[in-house]
Amino acid sequence: MNIAIYGAGGFGKEVACLIDRINANGGDWQLIGFFDDSKPAGTPVSRYGKVLGGLECLLSIDEDLAIAIAINDNKVVRRIRESITRANISFPNLIDPSLFMVDEQTFRMGEGNIIQNDCMISCDVTIGDFNLINDHVVVGHDNVIGNFNGLMPAAHLSGGITIGDNNLLGVASVVLQGMTIGNGVTLGANSVLMTQPRDNATYLGVPARKFDF
Repeated sequence: MNIAIYGAGGFGKEVACLIDRINANGGDWQLIGFFDDSKPAGTPVSRYGKVLGGLECLLSIDEDLAIAIAINDNKVVRRIRESITRANISFPNLIDPSLFMVDEQTFRMGEGNIIQNDCMISCDVTIGDFNLINDHVVVGHDNVIGNFNGLMPAAHLSGGITIGDNNLLGVASVVLQGMTIGNGVTLGANSVLMTQPRDNATYLGVPARKFDF
């Protein structure tokens, strides 16, 4: 099936590499190019293709097309997803072949998720829609992850964690057992979350404390 990437930056190139790895392990995606609202049509994106246009161009396409939204900003991802309402456009889950899944039978996932290389997902895990799970992330048992979250490289979630929507867990951050994260929380790089965070707040440090800018 034809697939295009929404986002022609560095993350878009990484997702193109992910599609290559999936195809090398039995996938059958045909990458036709990139959509981006900030770059003119025809702009080359490394060796992976060219920018086809922006949102208007995407919405004018009549044939079936899969889209991977490769933008590392969950608010922008949500806005783009809500703007694409055409039935011919689908949002597949792109999962690196290196994913180690402890129990595939108890794993549940929505649409539009991107899981990068060398991640581990334990048993009885549920993941919603349009989450980015970056390199070397560990998701513990009985975790429930909502929608439009970003888990940056080497983030570690212990068991029994519930995460809402629009959260960002920084590089090498840790969330301890049984925690609940609501919506709009940012956890800084190398921080360890040990107490219940407030929505729409930033937490930094070990242990992580609310940071007021």
